[in-house]
Amino acid sequence: MTYVPHTERERAEMLAAIGASDMAELFAAVPAHVRFPDLKLPPPCSELELTREMRALAGRNLDVSASFLGAGAYHHFRPATVDDVLRRSEFYTSYTQYQPEVSQGMLQALFEYQSMVCRLTGMEVSNASHYNGATALAEAVLLALNAAQGRRRKIILSPAVHPQYRAVLRTYLHDTHPIVGDEDGQADLDRLQALLDNETAAFVIQNPNFFGQIEAIDGLADAVHRAGALLIVATDPIALGLFPPPGAYGADVAVADGQSLGIPPSFGGPHLGIFTARMVHVRRLSGHLVGETVDADGRRSYVLTLATREQHIRRAKATSNICTNSAACALAAAVYLATLGKSGLRQVAELCFHKSHYAAAEIAKLRGVAVNPQAPGRPFFKEFVVRLPFSPAEANRRLREHGIVGGYDLGRDYPHLANHMLIAVTEVNTRASIDQLVKALGEITA
Repeated sequence: MTYVPHTERERAEMLAAIGASDMAELFAAVPAHVRFPDLKLPPPCSELELTREMRALAGRNLDVSASFLGAGAYHHFRPATVDDVLRRSEFYTSYTQYQPEVSQGMLQALFEYQSMVCRLTGMEVSNASHYNGATALAEAVLLALNAAQGRRRKIILSPAVHPQYRAVLRTYLHDTHPIVGDEDGQADLDRLQALLDNETAAFVIQNPNFFGQIEAIDGLADAVHRAGALLIVATDPIALGLFPPPGAYGADVAVADGQSLGIPPSFGGPHLGIFTARMVHVRRLSGHLVGETVDADGRRSYVLTLATREQHIRRAKATSNICTNSAACALAAAVYLATLGKSGLRQVAELCFHKSHYAAAEIAKLRGVAVNPQAPGRPFFKEFVVRLPFSPAEANRRLREHGIVGGYDLGRDYPHLANHMLIAVTEVNTRASIDQLVKALGEITA
């Protein structure tokens, strides 16, 4: 959808050319009953409802399945403004930001992105993005090791962090630093805190964690800081519309995958890596950082600043070898956040929360099924674990026969969670589709 308005000057020139004094005179020849007909329109609806109706009409001849698959890539509603801005040619063509004199629009957009994600995470400084949440987390650990200046080498890593994030981190460190805590797959923060010592550089958690559960983080930051380590938190940016941000409970670095912020799943990519930190670590940030300044004429302008990457002045002392940001995806996230605003983001988060809890409560009524059996009663957001009487692969095969894309097979990453499925419910899942899932699972498990 594109709307190109006429300026007042253009309207005046048009009226002068046809000899009309104003817009009312222009339309005077059209009978009033035609100009203002009784259209008998239905009540107004939101953009989400209208888009859903139009897609339903367009998809009558298509196989449109309800999806409950998440585990790091989510179906969220994308306002039309996101693509409308992304498709503007000035953003398509300004891929690089190295030449500020020709990239002010993109630099300003990235500066606004940084400002908004800082407010969202409760942190003090943000870079202009990474590839995805996994690389952002790995770069956060490198920051902690850099801050330790070789005096600390150990990383404590929660097994409730996304398995792919943990795999990327191990690839980054490649056995050069000991990573402990996630060996047995048991997510227990008390057990992990017992591992803190004067060798620990970073304590890494995800909140909400990979299973969608809200971690009990009271006093965690104090314990980590007493040990002289940094607390790194991976989070879900949508959840921050409802729950306290990492900065509020003492995180030193907060990262996230920003795919939920206006970026479609797109068969796995591209994604957006959100990276924020305390200001004390600003010179250790990897990747791009956009700053606001003034030019020679005193006009506000934007530039890349504190560029300590290997391509610039630091060379061997660079804080990182990561060279590229996800500028287009960061722009999408900025447009998404600006469109929804604080109240809109909270509404999306509340819908995810209530719909997922409704789904969990209904599924828990089914015979032979248990919801969140490994953490009963713990608060969760958007995702929850379902234990089935058979394999998730079999369940998903049979759900497809009902036109449903099921959840993620947790046994792939956690051997002790064989026959457990991770189900995601977002604001785009209607009550009818949730009831359809529950009914189908009931028939399968009967």
